[in-house]
Amino acid sequence: MALRYLGGSYKVGQAAVKGGSKTAAAAVPAGKYIADVATNYQPQFGNLGASAALSPNVFILICMLSTAYMAHFNAPKFFIELKDNTIKRYNTVVGTSFGISIFLFALIGALGFLTFGSASSGLILNNYAATDGLMSLSRFAVTISIIFSFPLVFVGARDGWLDLLKVPMEKRTDSVLTKTTVAILSGITLIATQLKELAFIMSFAGATLGNALIYVYPALMFRAAVKKMGDKASKGLKREVPFAMFSALLGVGMGAIGTKMAFGLL
Repeated sequence: MALRYLGGSYKVGQAAVKGGSKTAAAAVPAGKYIADVATNYQPQFGNLGASAALSPNVFILICMLSTAYMAHFNAPKFFIELKDNTIKRYNTVVGTSFGISIFLFALIGALGFLTFGSASSGLILNNYAATDGLMSLSRFAVTISIIFSFPLVFVGARDGWLDLLKVPMEKRTDSVLTKTTVAILSGITLIATQLKELAFIMSFAGATLGNALIYVYPALMFRAAVKKMGDKASKGLKREVPFAMFSALLGVGMGAIGTKMAFGLL
């Protein structure tokens, strides 16, 4: 993405602008691959500048960002499987992993927007030409990544469903797990055949599940834990409860607005 942006491979060409007897602006040649990109995916840039960040549409981005770290259900598993699993070592793993993730997400998001602007697709690879060999290689790499990372997320989802259905561990036989897997995958596949707009899926998931996991549930759990401690809870913990609940309300508000904006993408 950096090579394509810096190399101008997807720039929209512009004719020279003449002013009197002189050329006011030189012609800008079209990028190498721009002719092979569908019209709705070609770069589009406005003139709103930083004021565009005040648009309600920014909640779509916020909700998408909320899906970036929805791996809470795997946290206990990673801690248990960590060698010499002390809290200090676990914090190092989490801090390093999140730091690298933040850098990559920010870099990819920035390069995609700088290249295509408001025409950026929910799946940014859609914007790149099919004739672009380098980006075709990227598509293949993403496919491999999804295939091998999907089981990590799916196991958490399957176990969550079994927990909701209150299926005890001793009854989670291979047969039960297989049937549950087939049932959930069938439902996911059916939904996938109907929903083609990835931006909607990301923003809706972020507005609902993402905000719930990041803002709402932790705050409710913290309040319940402090309440259960009773008089043993320190004054600092008790003072922190209102701030936690404000965070929960903030998450609900952002979720409601984000959900409304997400449906606008359909």
